[in-house]
Amino acid sequence: MNSDQSFLAIIADASVVVQLVMLILLAASVISWTFIFEKRKVLNNAIGIADEFENRFWSGMDLADLYREMSSEDYQCDGIENIFMAGFKEFGRLRRQEGIAPEAVVEGAQRAMRATLSREIDKLDEHLPFMATVGSTSPYIGLFGTVWGIMNSFRSLGSVKQATLAMVAPGISEALIATAMGLFAAIPAVIAYNRYATVNDKLTSRYQTFMEEFLSLLHRQAHAGSLSDAAARRQTK
Repeated sequence: MNSDQSFLAIIADASVVVQLVMLILLAASVISWTFIFEKRKVLNNAIGIADEFENRFWSGMDLADLYREMSSEDYQCDGIENIFMAGFKEFGRLRRQEGIAPEAVVEGAQRAMRATLSREIDKLDEHLPFMATVGSTSPYIGLFGTVWGIMNSFRSLGSVKQATLAMVAPGISEALIATAMGLFAAIPAVIAYNRYATVNDKLTSRYQTFMEEFLSLLHRQAHAGSLSDAAARRQTK
């Protein structure tokens, strides 16, 4: 019997409780790896979009033209682009209304961007709580299977007069397998969580920095427009 067959045989001969523990850990590991690859794709996409958008934003392109281009049906906005779209849309809507002070216009745009920023952060944080849960609880679930397997091994010794290694080895083996599976599920989840949480923090800081810089531009534009309107009204008198 080779090692693979022995490994499968140990799992097949394990108690129902230990088998259930192994099944839970296997499911947690599979789901965790699925979320790891999915989150990697999402974050890489968000970083690429932010890089491309900021290059266009600071290239001197007219913001109204940029907004119209991104408002087309063929363009799919995401990440930092949604923050820009929300702020510029609200800025334009309030600015077209009469009797609204420039500060109120900028504050309205700021509120719109903050709401969108919150939604984007929620999207970035998606699945991270599950990874954290797997990373923190899997070793304990595996430990439960370990304790149960060892407990069964020692309980089987109570009915015999002379204990041998062959009698306790299967129970200890299944216990150690449960421990190994717990660590196998936990270690990648913890590493991925720490990595992605750091990337999320950097992206969140990047979004917030852009929002503040964009608000400064809108503030200047709102006051410049207010001065231009006032000058035009004086000329018509």
